[in-house]
Amino acid sequence: MELVAVESRMIRAVGYNQKTATLKVVFTSGKTYTYEEVPKEVYDALLASESKGRFMRDRIIGEYAEYLGHRRR
Repeated sequence: MELVAVESRMIRAVGYNQKTATLKVVFTSGKTYTYEEVPKEVYDALLASESKGRFMRDRIIGEYAEYLGHRRR
């Protein structure tokens, strides 16, 4: 999955796999979270949002299954 750097105080980069509907987010803390079953439209809206951190808090965190790291263990 290719990661795209974003301008945000909270997020360093994001990536999306359309085949698996998986969103990967690298936070400025260095932690990487993966979110499952995220529609492509939500990923596109995240990229287009003025505040990536606010979008994450309002529309993604707590709304989609998530796990810390790159792969489920």
